[in-house]
Amino acid sequence: MIFDQIFFYLFSAVLVAAAVMVVTSRNPVHSVLFLILCFFNAAALFLIAGAEFLAMILLIVYIGAVAVLFLFVVMMLDIDFSQLRAGVQRYAPIGAVIGVILLLELVLVVGGWRFSASAPALRLNPAVAGISNTDALGRVLYTQYAFLFETAALVLMVAMIGAIVLTHRDRRRSRYQNIAEQIARQPADTMTMLDLPIGVGVKQLGILRPKPKLAALPAPAEAPVQLASDHRVPEPITRVEG
Repeated sequence: MIFDQIFFYLFSAVLVAAAVMVVTSRNPVHSVLFLILCFFNAAALFLIAGAEFLAMILLIVYIGAVAVLFLFVVMMLDIDFSQLRAGVQRYAPIGAVIGVILLLELVLVVGGWRFSASAPALRLNPAVAGISNTDALGRVLYTQYAFLFETAALVLMVAMIGAIVLTHRDRRRSRYQNIAEQIARQPADTMTMLDLPIGVGVKQLGILRPKPKLAALPAPAEAPVQLASDHRVPEPITRVEG
């Protein structure tokens, strides 16, 4: 039991320190890495509490997908962070007001939270034999809270469709297919019927393929002739008729 408390305080301390570094780090890549460290320590706390399903979901979904996606987006996008920090002082009062409002909401929630009267009795109930924590959570999720689970899935689907619509760009320069125009077209719009007499070729009708234009090649440069020092140019031979 003492080992559980030691590891609990150890992972909690690392989790709090990593969460502070997520907010205070100037480099966004370092912030994402500290966020991954937070997820690892939170998963360890879930394992200590006996919620192995939540720990695995935290590792697979948040670390394997969300945090890695954040990391790739931050590293691949060419963002001028100095320009982003330029307006921090201008929006600091608004951010401070929003932060105070959120702090007050958290204080109200924590102050009004109380343990249920039946909570101590539920903790003393023995676990059902043969049913794991993941199995019990799945039975409750897909039976008692099935409607809420499907509603959450619908909300995520609407958010995904909204993201696709917002990021879609209508490119008029690219070719697109008009199905209605293709179905409504007539053969006379795309074909021309020619009645050619016998013996008439395409040359007489003017149906010629354009000749390709060949680029003029530059004339080869004449290499200068170098003569040796002992080379003598032969004298012209004259013919004498006698």
